[in-house]
Amino acid sequence: MEYVLTAPHTFKSTIKLPSSKSISNRALILKGLSNSTAAIDNLSDCDDTRVMVKAFESDNNVINVGAAGTSMRFLTAYLSRCPGDWTITGTERMKQRPIHLLVDALNSLGAKIEYIEKKGFPPLRIKGQALRGGEIYLAGNISSQFISALLMVAPTMTDGLTIQLQGEVISQPYIRMTLKIMSDFGVKANWDGNTIKIYPELYKGSSFLVESDWSAASYWYEIAALSDTAEIELLGLFQQSAQGDSKVAELFLDLGVSSEFTDKGVILRKTAPRTKKMFHNFVNEPDLAQTFVVTCCMMGIPFLFTGLQSLKIKETDRIEALKAEMRKLGYVVTDRDNSIMEWNGERCVPETDPIIKTYEDHRMAMAFAPAAIRLEKIQIAEPQVVSKSYPNFWKDLSQVGFSAEEIQ
Repeated sequence: MEYVLTAPHTFKSTIKLPSSKSISNRALILKGLSNSTAAIDNLSDCDDTRVMVKAFESDNNVINVGAAGTSMRFLTAYLSRCPGDWTITGTERMKQRPIHLLVDALNSLGAKIEYIEKKGFPPLRIKGQALRGGEIYLAGNISSQFISALLMVAPTMTDGLTIQLQGEVISQPYIRMTLKIMSDFGVKANWDGNTIKIYPELYKGSSFLVESDWSAASYWYEIAALSDTAEIELLGLFQQSAQGDSKVAELFLDLGVSSEFTDKGVILRKTAPRTKKMFHNFVNEPDLAQTFVVTCCMMGIPFLFTGLQSLKIKETDRIEALKAEMRKLGYVVTDRDNSIMEWNGERCVPETDPIIKTYEDHRMAMAFAPAAIRLEKIQIAEPQVVSKSYPNFWKDLSQVGFSAEEIQ
């Protein structure tokens, strides 16, 4: 299935954003670890969170997380300390996403996890038991989800856990988010330099409110930047947010979008761009990279983006996917060192009727959709992938005047 998108050039609307998937999934794990019956309000309705909810509600010892990478990592750690025999699996793409660093760490702390098919990759067989804990050394540039998975189960370990992070620590805001939510559930951690220490402690059940998703907000900032005029109110966002992607409000000032925070959320307004070339290290906000690559190209603003090393192991290889799909639109984006992307303004002949491939990646679909504002139209393949994090994305675009013609 494909959507052929067309779009208006002016926008004035109020949007209720989806709840944060990242916060929702962490809160569900901590609710389970605290044996709490307290409510989690404004829980995300996306695929990843539904997978987590289903896992907690099911009596089945075989859990299929589909394409939900967060759920795979978090549930692997959670189940490793739950008595019983468990199997956790996912889509074919999930079976290609390495998990050996997390499995090795958990096994060294007393878990019993085996690979069912290919060594180093899901599916996994887990024999849940009490974890000993102790001290481990991890490269700071591994996925923050691996680190967060370990941190959340750390207080349940007999000896607690000390994580020594070596080298540059990427995606620090996601680790800080995890520690902040753990604190909301009654457990404090000590993060000193590259050492995170958590003592054995009981989580305390607590009602919890999930804020809206700043990653989802980024696509509305993109829409505002590409528009002629825009005033878009996004509900449920906090200025003082635990989400690292709240950085999007500051970054889009350079691309001509202002942010006014209110007690309801934030109001975006189209202004004048403030830069002729954009530079940014996305090591702390990797999920924003696709949004900025597409936006800058559509605005004709060259860029040099660094800190993108984690993009290679996301839902797809996002660096290669971005290069391939931008070339279809006539933009020659280059990369180097598996962590840097650059566009110096070089163009190529665009395809006549390009179809943007989404690679089972929700962020590819959502980052490219706003390009319809600057193009006559754009075709998005497999548009349903947005359900992973923003199920109402196409409905919300329709609300502001986008038109989507479905082609089978």
